[in-house]
Amino acid sequence: MRLLLVEDDPVLSRTMAQGLENAGHRVELAHTVEEAQHWWAVQSFDAVLLDLNLPHAVHARSGLGSGLTALRSARARGDRTPVLVLSARDSTEERIAGLDAGADDYLGKPYELKEVEARLRALQRRASGTADIVTVGQLVLDRQARRVNVAGQPLELPAREFDLLWELMTPPGRVLSKGDLSLRLSDGGEVVGENALEASFSRLRRKIAGSGAAIRTLRGLGYVLEDE
Repeated sequence: MRLLLVEDDPVLSRTMAQGLENAGHRVELAHTVEEAQHWWAVQSFDAVLLDLNLPHAVHARSGLGSGLTALRSARARGDRTPVLVLSARDSTEERIAGLDAGADDYLGKPYELKEVEARLRALQRRASGTADIVTVGQLVLDRQARRVNVAGQPLELPAREFDLLWELMTPPGRVLSKGDLSLRLSDGGEVVGENALEASFSRLRRKIAGSGAAIRTLRGLGYVLEDE
């Protein structure tokens, strides 16, 4: 995903940006209300991570502003980019104010990067309109029931292959890098390495052969699941 990270704390912003970039995202940083408004207006993003307590630029000399200023400005011009608020201002009233201003989700500080990643994935699914039932060729994924069918017949998959297929079909046609998939499929202290990932791809390709869906490798970019 291409992300705009709006955070005035230099240490936290660098740490967050590095973690998100390691996960395969592209991150643009903004540290003030004005920077956030500028980048949000001139660039296209898949999602915005927005702090609320933000300084104005030096020339404004107005002390602390609010990320809600940038959010309201974006919504007023019709920008529907998904927004995840990340803020230490975590009372019920402040959460309501953020959501009413146009935020799609709200996460209080402190938070863990893996939860931010999970919420971004949820925002992306909603923004892309990915339904509970996803079909490519004769391959059908029921995301709510966690079932897979090929030509109407159940396809039993071990957990890792199911999770891999889930990522490739949420939504179909999305290119995912090897590093991104490795991070998404890793669980707790277990990291899914390159060899394990390749083995999962090999088995999954064999199992969906003939379904009308194909996993393609895009050199230097990653993997994509498409209709044959």
